[in-house]
Formats: sequence, structure tokens, C-alpha cells
Amino acid sequence: MPEISFHKVEADAINVFYREAGPRDAPALLLLHGFPSASHMFRDLIPLLSDRFRVIAPDLPGFGQSDMPDRAQFAYTFDNVAKTIDRFTEVIGLSRFAIYVFDYGAPTGLRLAIWHPERISAIISQNGNAYIEGLSDGWKPIRVYWEDPSQTNRDALRAFLEPETTVWQYTHGIADPAAVSPDGYSLDNFYLSRPGAHEVQLDLFGDYKSNVALYPAFQAYFRAHKPRLLAAWGKNDPFFLPAGAEAFWRDIPNAAVRFFDTGHFALETHALEIALAIRGFLEKP
Repeated sequence: MPEISFHKVEADAINVFYREAGPRDAPALLLLHGFPSASHMFRDLIPLLSDRFRVIAPDLPGFGQSDMPDRAQFAYTFDNVAKTIDRFTEVIGLSRFAIYVFDYGAPTGLRLAIWHPERISAIISQNGNAYIEGLSDGWKPIRVYWEDPSQTNRDALRAFLEPETTVWQYTHGIADPAAVSPDGYSLDNFYLSRPGAHEVQLDLFGDYKSNVALYPAFQAYFRAHKPRLLAAWGKNDPFFLPAGAEAFWRDIPNAAVRFFDTGHFALETHALEIALAIRGFLEKP
């Protein structure tokens, strides 16, 4: 089994932690995690791919082992998060790579794609949304905050940051919740409990509206560049609906769309199935 190594590099004055495995001369795959997780969410997937690919999984700024700068020094917007990850790819020498985008990883990775379409060899979207029809009613409290960013509406979102909500995100839509390891959500809750972490996450909740505003730009990129795309979707996701996966066909008619009988954190129960789908997709001539 290929060894996984752990590193930190500086990207625009932020220390970015990342996991890496696989031959350095192999095709590169950048794994971008979602809320409220970090690169540890790929702990089962990386060994299943790293014999064939150079797999790199960073922690986004403010998440996991990467720096969480003070909000007075770093504005927690998705543009800024993506700029840091963009610089990170340059620092470690990625010139062309596929991206695996999940949840927050989607607006991060898709920004990289529209900024540098020549660098993106393929896209795997695992519940990484880019269409308005993919947003469920679960977004309603956050939409209220977008429309009126009052302190009252901001405070109403703190329920999303409670430990039991993290556990619910991992176990909702799972046939047998006992199949979900507590390791992932326990580590996520540890990171969320750090001083200042809640305010960082509330800032990102508020800025998520910038991602929705960019959906037309993402879709224009799909139409113009027709990237190879695999949508690997947990069909029971309470936030990103199956319609968001099917919508890729509108702009990329030959996109591959696969549904798995699981929830938001699909890798917790279907890492092997998703790895096999990725291998078949990326290894296809």
C-alpha cells in the first residue's frame, strides 16, 4: 500500500496542511473537502487511488490543520479560500490535475477551473453543487441570512455548528448509522470547538451566496470547455439534491452520473464503490 505523507507549505502567508500519496510522476488528483470537515475525510479514499494517481488533499484555510487566521487579517470568503488553494497548487508544482470536489470544495475547485481551465484535466463532483435546482430546502435559514445579515439571523445559524448537527450530517440518509465511524465527525467537532471557529464558519455561511451567484459562470465554463466530469452523488443528501447531479447533463451531455444509496458524506459508507467509479472514469482513454 502506498505510504501517505503529511506536509505544510506556505501559500500567500497561510500555512496549508496537506496529505499526499502516490507516485510524483503519476496523473495528479486534488481532493477538496467540505464543511465542516478537512482532508481526513479522504482517509479511506486515498489508499484506494494512490497506486495509480498522485493524490493530494489539502485542508482549506480555517479548517483542519491549516492556519485559521484572525478574521481581522483574512476575510473568510470563498474567493479568498480559492485564491489560497490556487496558490497552494502552484507552490507544490501542480500544473495540470483532476479535481475531486465535495460540498465547499466545489465552489473552491470550480473557481480554479474558471480561472485556469487549461490546468483541469477532469472533475469528480461528489455532492459538489453548481446548479440552483441542487439546493434543498435545508438552505432556507442560510438564505434568510443572505437576504438580511442581521445578528439575529447570524445567531440562528449557530445550530448548524452544534456537535449533534455534525453527527446528523454524517448519519442522515444512511441505512445503518452504525456503519459510520465516529472518527470523522468527532474530529470535525474538535476543530469546530476551537476559539473563533464558529465566527469563521458563520462568515462562510454568509458568503456562500457568492457561490450561487457564480453558478452561471461555472455553467458557462462547462459549456465552453466540456471538461470530463463524473458526478458521484449520495442520493440521500439533505442539502444537495440528485437534481444537482443530473443538471450537469444540460451543459456536459456526456458527463457520467452515478448515484449511491447514502448521504452527504458518501465516502463514509461507499469509499470503495466511489474509488472504483473514479478509477474507471479517470483511466478511460
